[in-house]
Parts: sequence; C-alpha cells; structure tokens
Amino acid sequence: MDRDAQKFHVKVLNTPEANVLFLSGELDLSTAEQFRSVVEPLAGQRTVPLKLNLRELTYIDSTGIGIFVSVLKKRQPEEASFAVQEVPAKIRRLFDMTGLSRYLTMEGGGL
Repeated sequence: MDRDAQKFHVKVLNTPEANVLFLSGELDLSTAEQFRSVVEPLAGQRTVPLKLNLRELTYIDSTGIGIFVSVLKKRQPEEASFAVQEVPAKIRRLFDMTGLSRYLTMEGGGL
C-alpha cells in the first residue's frame, strides 16, 4: 500500500447546522495530536452539533479511541450533540469490542 494513502487527514466543514470532520487514513499515536488540535476546539462549541464522518478512516488505535472518549466527556454533561457517520465495519467492530458503541450516536451507512 502506498504510504501516503495511509497518512491521516482531517477536513472540517463548518455549517450553521453542524461542524463535520471528515477523517481519512490512520488515526494512531503518531497522528493523534493532529486530530486533537482540530477536534478539541470544536468539541467546546457546545451549541453546534459535532459530527465525525469516518467513511475513509482505515485504522484507529487506542490513542484515537481515547480522543473520542475525551470528546464524549466534554459534550455529554451539557447534552451537546455528538455523532459519528458512515462508520466502516472494521472500525464499528472495534467500537463494539471496546464498548464505545453504547455511547456513540451513529448516523448514515456502514452501520
């Protein structure tokens, strides 16, 4: 596989309805800070729904899952909307195995 195809990318789409982050590539220890620096300020905007589109995410490790948990903890006390979209089957299995699925609102295909 082309190493560049595995690199992690995050694209942000800000609309009046929601902040949507499109994740692609591999979210792991080496790319976690890049993701955290984008998602944490948006997680703090509690009046705007936050959605993570995972359609092109090929891998996530425990560091990436930890960031998801951090976002959940930041948004849940104030019931701020947080959802994941188009979760690939192998990522969904990992969410199921770790118990994270119980806490995530899942939208779109790939469920």
